[in-house]
Amino acid sequence: MKNIIFQVNIKGKRHKPEFDLSTQSWKKWADKNDCEVLVLDQFIRDQDYMKANWQKWFIFDLLEHNNIEYDQILVVDADTIVHPDCPNFFEETEDKYCLVHDDGSYDWVLRGMEHYKKRVYDSEWFNYWEYGNSGFQIVNQKHRGFFEYMREFYFKNIKEINFIQQSYGIGTDQTPLNFNLRAQDVDVKLMGYKYNMGCMLKKEILADDMLFTKLGWVYHFNGLPNKDQSVPHWMEKTFKYLYD
Repeated sequence: MKNIIFQVNIKGKRHKPEFDLSTQSWKKWADKNDCEVLVLDQFIRDQDYMKANWQKWFIFDLLEHNNIEYDQILVVDADTIVHPDCPNFFEETEDKYCLVHDDGSYDWVLRGMEHYKKRVYDSEWFNYWEYGNSGFQIVNQKHRGFFEYMREFYFKNIKEINFIQQSYGIGTDQTPLNFNLRAQDVDVKLMGYKYNMGCMLKKEILADDMLFTKLGWVYHFNGLPNKDQSVPHWMEKTFKYLYD
């Protein structure tokens, strides 16, 4: 059975061409590492009811519906570019639920934790340095029940989730993911920053000399100002630098 690379890259009025560059980079990496790429390019549930970020939680159902056998699955955001020489991270998972710590903005992380704890959860506060970014997740069949739990959580708490997102601008599924992993006692492994290099501008490594491509393997173009211009610029520049 092959490992799967899964992305949400939905076509339509909100489609962004730079996301196709992300998919191309992952397809090239997948060919090199004997993996298969699966892209969700249309909404499963109406976008006014469920944002694209939440529709990733249908991945196990999609694989079953398409009769695709698999070993492990990387669920990765479409604003990433992978280096062609990236090591096979599937060999480092220890059969655990794998994430990379999100250290881009602790203000953003802590505000998200605070508002979700206040309005949704009645659980213990957890260490912010164990908070993972949802843009790079490696899972396997034993995590299918957790993905179902995430969907049920969304349908049960949709009003509060939408209120928090609209009122405080603190993301979509990422903070609930972190709370729910603990609530369900899922065994999590935090992998190194090199596999999900987010908020690179704040770390002063996103530079025209392409320094960041020498420091790690998966480049996540988030946390950028003027993102409608900066994200496509850097994704295209990085793709051409690595693959042309």
